Amino acid sequence: MKKEYKMIAACGLVCDTCDIRLAPDDPKLAKQIANWFKKELNKDIKTEDIHCTWCKGDKIGHWSSDCWILQCCVDKKGLEFCYECEEFPCKKLKEWAKESEGYAKALNRLKEMQKG
Repeated sequence: MKKEYKMIAACGLVCDTCDIRLAPDDPKLAKQIANWFKKELNKDIKTEDIHCTWCKGDKIGHWSSDCWILQCCVDKKGLEFCYECEEFPCKKLKEWAKESEGYAKALNRLKEMQKG
């Protein structure tokens, strides 16, 4: 794996700048995330539960261990990144990328990584 890919998730998101990964060391950020979950999703999240060991780390500590991308790419196919899949970019990944600007950037990042 190239050094610059070390903190990129299977889906192309950049983990080392992710608010969920930064939250344990930033109580103010953790509170903002918890407030967002309450306001936007009507979910009560404890600030101490906001952490992630990322999809290449311990799955028990992963923020979203039930992530469909994680399950498909890493668990089922044994790949490190979605772009390594012969179906890349699959229909489901393209639909996911439409959900937010960040997801669209992640898909584009994977496309660039695929080019080498």
